[in-house]
Amino acid sequence: MDKQATPEPARVAAKSQRVLACQLCQQRKVKCDRKFPCANCVRAGAQCAPATLVPRQRRRRFPERELLARIRHYEALLRQHNVQFEPLHPPAPSSVAAESTPSPGDVHVATPDTPRTAYSEPSNQEKAPKQRTTNLWHALSRKKPETEDDSDDAPDDDERDSRFLGDDDDMGNVIKTAWDRTYHNTSESSHHLLFGSPASTVALTTLHPDQAKIFRLWQVYLDNVNPLLKVTHTPSLQARIIDAMSDLANISAPLEALLFSIYCTAVLSLAENQCRTLFGSSRKDLLAGYQFACRQALLNANVLQSSDHDCLTALFLYLVSVKPSTDPRSLSSMLAVAIHMAQRLGYHKESSNERRPVLEAEMRRRLWWALVIFDGRVCEIYNYRTATLAPTWNCRTPLNLNDFELLPDMKTAPAVNDKPTEALFVLVRSEISDFTRHCAFHLDFTDPFLTTFAETKTGPRGGGENLLEMKQLLTKTLARCEPANPLHFMTTWTARGLLARSLLLEHCSRQPDDTEQGGQQNEQDDQTPAITHALAMLDCDTHLMASPLTRGFRWHLHSHFPFLAYTYIAQHLKRRRTRTGPAAADVDVDEETAAAAWQAMSDNYEARDMDFSGVHQPLFVLFSRVILQAWEAVGGEDRGGGMPRIVASIKGRMAEMQMLASGGGHPAEQLGQEGPSMADLAMVNVGGDGAGGSVFAGMEGVYPGVLLGQGGMEYMEMDQLWPADWGLVQRQRW
Repeated sequence: MDKQATPEPARVAAKSQRVLACQLCQQRKVKCDRKFPCANCVRAGAQCAPATLVPRQRRRRFPERELLARIRHYEALLRQHNVQFEPLHPPAPSSVAAESTPSPGDVHVATPDTPRTAYSEPSNQEKAPKQRTTNLWHALSRKKPETEDDSDDAPDDDERDSRFLGDDDDMGNVIKTAWDRTYHNTSESSHHLLFGSPASTVALTTLHPDQAKIFRLWQVYLDNVNPLLKVTHTPSLQARIIDAMSDLANISAPLEALLFSIYCTAVLSLAENQCRTLFGSSRKDLLAGYQFACRQALLNANVLQSSDHDCLTALFLYLVSVKPSTDPRSLSSMLAVAIHMAQRLGYHKESSNERRPVLEAEMRRRLWWALVIFDGRVCEIYNYRTATLAPTWNCRTPLNLNDFELLPDMKTAPAVNDKPTEALFVLVRSEISDFTRHCAFHLDFTDPFLTTFAETKTGPRGGGENLLEMKQLLTKTLARCEPANPLHFMTTWTARGLLARSLLLEHCSRQPDDTEQGGQQNEQDDQTPAITHALAMLDCDTHLMASPLTRGFRWHLHSHFPFLAYTYIAQHLKRRRTRTGPAAADVDVDEETAAAAWQAMSDNYEARDMDFSGVHQPLFVLFSRVILQAWEAVGGEDRGGGMPRIVASIKGRMAEMQMLASGGGHPAEQLGQEGPSMADLAMVNVGGDGAGGSVFAGMEGVYPGVLLGQGGMEYMEMDQLWPADWGLVQRQRW
């Protein structure tokens, strides 16, 4: 043992004999020969001091403690003199509660009714908004995230499975793996909530059309659907479709679901005669078959757990195709599933999108905006307050780029075009929606509390000047459009209609705040421009429905019936004749506006070629009551100038329904559906006192008490008209 231990001191001594450069050579930064004295010191006549004899100087640390003490001292002085500032380290919630417990009279409670001015000045307890969302599992493990990843794509190799939870594993991915293992064999059990029945044993390969029809459906989709949605990248997807057609049996589940969803939307955009001519089958049968196949393909792709972009796109297109035949309440719930899937994958956060490749990031933005806008329209039909269009997310609007400018391997986004591109419609509609979600009038209808802290783009309520920014943006963009181009024509009139609608809603949003006397004065002074906005909505919709350029886009127009404009005009015409007082004479002489209103409603009614047969008869009963009550309120047949065309058409249809009901042949026998009862027909009698709107009783309207007023029973009954999906009443004859 002693012999083995003796070499140790010698080894330590050998290590300590390492010679370093002398101090003078180190200071002068010259090469030292490491002798004593060295050649440089001898030449300079200086004393040579080896560096090993001098301990290394420690680098001076930054005096953080002293600096923090100074900052705390200065912050204390600012608090002492009641100067507002942003503290370096905000106090803990307990200390904040202790400091903010003065006398009861000093307590301030934030409520939705609190004025915006109360939140305009930041308090000394506020801090700058965080740029990154806190990850729960990183916070619990005290782990600093290197990157923020919103997708739930976790590695699933054998090494991870063998140990399941390692020291360096991300807890979020581990928990996801645990859920996957727990429900590995029961993944289909949750899908029936969205799709009804379990997976079918039918082979999906047999449900695809032949190759010629696939190409035809793809072309119909490119012509009629893709320009308005732009949720698919044509160059890359077309190449994938061509490759998949050669071996449909081995196609991936997400791509197969996307194919069937494209079939569904393509058939949706066609008329009955076109379906029979091109595919030899009825439109109803084609939709039923392809929608069934799409549901099965989505089930095969595990859509509710999937992180695949194609799978989410297929779900969105499927929901678009089922909208005309689905209760808006059910459709709203299914859309919520799709939106939550997109949020789970980070589509709503620009910080998540900008880390992706250029093409993927742009398609994520397009799909997110398509989902939000579609959800907004569905919520308008059912309950506007549940819409996702709110200033609580920051996904950027799509870029003004053509699909061929976006390449899969592109690292940098190309320069944005100044001229209109094939994404024009999507771009304009997204920018209008982006502006609207920050507007005070929109938030008043959705969630008024958001106006207390959201950065709104509009000033105080009180005039259309708040929307001048949007109007100027549209004017600049639409000035480059060509009226002969179908997409440009569609974009121009759609944008004008959306602007008119926003102006009308801005007017309606501030009416409840008026006092009784001020409200009457405001109504007298401001009703004319407000009804002008409603007439502009009808005029834009009439241009779109009557033009042959929009033939392929009418599937989209049918889901945007301008019932808001009809309702406002009808209520305005009724108030003109029912108003009493000195201002009544001034309002009654406005015959030109009344004539223009009846003309606009008649033109739009004829352009839309409304079909109220079968299941649509209850909608006709409600719609006819809105129009006929307005006609009777202004004098009816006692007026000069004749009966408006819309009134004559409605009365003719009502006479036909009454004849069928009283002549022994019930309308349901000829129409194949349950027709309206005599009580329903009596409800349309403008002089009756029946309970109106009973068909949709219990369904809450979109803007209750604002658009329709609070003045009488006829206004309250109008609340029940709003939830109806008036897009159902269009004839499919384009």
